[in-house]
Amino acid sequence: MRVMALDYGAKAIGVALSDELQLTVRPLTTLRRDKLKYEQVLDRIGALIAEHEVGTLIVGLPLNMDGTAGPAVTRVERFIADLQARLTVPIVSVDERLTSREADELLREMGVSQRERKAKSDEYAATIILQDYLDGQARLSAANLSSNES
Repeated sequence: MRVMALDYGAKAIGVALSDELQLTVRPLTTLRRDKLKYEQVLDRIGALIAEHEVGTLIVGLPLNMDGTAGPAVTRVERFIADLQARLTVPIVSVDERLTSREADELLREMGVSQRERKAKSDEYAATIILQDYLDGQARLSAANLSSNES
């Protein structure tokens, strides 16, 4: 099953998707919150999950640099609760600190213009969130495998 990640922001929600084997990730889309009502955002995410046969949804949690939760975390937790009320897939929240900065640097390295970086940075941040999650799952699996061999 595919895994989808969301980078939830005040203006936009970046969406990224893994392949079926959960080996690669790609940016999927950016949902502009100024163009969609909140209910439409929730519906669109549900439709993307169904369309791409997603088995797990990852949502970035915008912790402060010291690891504490601020007002942005409260908004994301409310968003996650609203998604959980509508969806049947498991939702996992993960630390997303510095992913927006990483995404901007990645797009700069790719030679993407300022305007396009602004348009694409949220979905690239979601890609980084998703890759970090999948890498963590792979490390966990490898650790479990090696402890079972002992």
